[in-house]
Amino acid sequence: MYLNNPEYVKANGKLYKINTDFKVALKCNDVYNSNVSEKEKVLAIIYLLYGDEGLNNSKDWEQLLEKGIKFLLCGKEKTEKNNESSMDFEQDQSYIKASFFTDYGIENIYNTNMHWWDFCDYLNGLTENCVLNRVRYIREYDTKDLKGKELQEWQKRKQSVALKKKDKQATEKQKKSSDKFYKLLGL
Repeated sequence: MYLNNPEYVKANGKLYKINTDFKVALKCNDVYNSNVSEKEKVLAIIYLLYGDEGLNNSKDWEQLLEKGIKFLLCGKEKTEKNNESSMDFEQDQSYIKASFFTDYGIENIYNTNMHWWDFCDYLNGLTENCVLNRVRYIREYDTKDLKGKELQEWQKRKQSVALKKKDKQATEKQKKSSDKFYKLLGL
């Protein structure tokens, strides 16, 4: 348990500065969801979070990755998550931007250097009336008991804000590599 937002991690007795900017964490998310090999993902995440210093110390990679994942999870334990997410950081960027402005007065969140954990706290604290949460509500709304016109209206709403499926035509080798990576991460 952390008392403050972490700025450093220790691996094999050596202190490493974390690049805590939320935009870096979002890039780590992109890498995690990419079609590159397991090793490339690991090295990219280490580089993004710790720079050349982390990348140049291969003996510390395992600990740096483990602590980097804990950092990206905001110090919380991994929980099982739905296969279908109601939000995508990239596709919902404009909703996030608008919601941070309306709820917190932050004019353009993407022009700030906010700590990843603060960003997540703000994101989780958005009001139910902000545009992002209204969109997520529509995406998550269960229509199984609806019929007729009401069902058609909800289907139109859902379609208008649906997340686009990312085109991931990974090779079988890449898929196996990704599966190994996810297991390593415990996801």
